[in-house]
Amino acid sequence: MPDTFALSAEDNKLVTLARSARARVGAAEGAAVRDQDGRTYAAATVALPSLAISALQLAVASAVASGATKIEAAAVVTSAVGLEEAGRAAVRDLAPSAPIHVANPTGTVHGTVTA
Repeated sequence: MPDTFALSAEDNKLVTLARSARARVGAAEGAAVRDQDGRTYAAATVALPSLAISALQLAVASAVASGATKIEAAAVVTSAVGLEEAGRAAVRDLAPSAPIHVANPTGTVHGTVTA
């Protein structure tokens, strides 16, 4: 992941929402996305015997289910080293170059994926 710069207030909000979603249910990951209208959607990883979906996939799905056609930015809070591919692909379905900020559980952003 490329080095990250200081985040805008709007992107910091995404990191905060992702942290809250993760902490609320004790999930492996939390994620948040912002759509073309500035609406935000937060989600946590779901790991059930019959359903597994990453936090970022679920946040994108929630946005699409609410009518979003574009993602402006996303954030993932995880203890993993990198960004999981399925979530990255879900964002890329709606935005080929929207920034995806990857942070650790304390909210420190380690990188931003733009491709």
